[in-house]
Amino acid sequence: MAEKNLKATVDGLRAVELNYRNIREISSGQTAFIQTKTMLNSPNLGVLSPDTYRDVAEMTNQADQLFRLELIQALEANSSFYERDIGFNWLSVYLPVRLLREKRTTKFAADYAARYQVATSRICFELSSKLLTETDEQVPSTIQTMRNLGFHFMLTDFGGSSCPLMRLSDYPVDFVMLSPEVANYIGRGERSDNAVRSIISFVNDIGSEPIADGVFNSHQAEMLYSFECAYCAGNLSGKYMTERYVRKKSEN
Repeated sequence: MAEKNLKATVDGLRAVELNYRNIREISSGQTAFIQTKTMLNSPNLGVLSPDTYRDVAEMTNQADQLFRLELIQALEANSSFYERDIGFNWLSVYLPVRLLREKRTTKFAADYAARYQVATSRICFELSSKLLTETDEQVPSTIQTMRNLGFHFMLTDFGGSSCPLMRLSDYPVDFVMLSPEVANYIGRGERSDNAVRSIISFVNDIGSEPIADGVFNSHQAEMLYSFECAYCAGNLSGKYMTERYVRKKSEN
């Protein structure tokens, strides 16, 4: 992976800064997973959120360099949280879909996990919905190879109005995070509830586990659980925060 042109620090700050939020198990309320969001510290533009830089970065080699920095920080955080007795099954890190076209990505990820002494099962690679428009046959093969090594994969923003649902069956991802649009349909009426239930059933039936995003109250969570969705993220579970503010639930 290229490591030029992107510094690890900018004016004394990390070039990338991961923020973290909980994904909770609905039945127990406990943290099941931790999802990250990467803020980019730009010397000219200040702090940038992913929606302002991801698309541009993925047109260049900068995406490769960002992934390296994000993976390192995620591995460091994984160890830090473990030492602080913060319980979770895995921590996510964003992986550009384009990197799945390259076999070297598997070795790179495995080598870094070994270097930082973090079990591969403690990392879940987060994929954007661009996965569903990918045509390179190497992509599903790379996903499966990395899963065989213990890594997890989570597709995000699934089930929105522009999402090609059927393409999901081509990719062996472990988890599918539903678009916040899906949760917003809950309670509008019987037809809307049935549509949400159908999306969740589809994800379950192909062997992935659904995670509902955008959940902001307990009624939505209870409905989702009754539809056989075991996990949720959103305001009900907690907002993104920097590493120093991540605490065990009893400390929050």
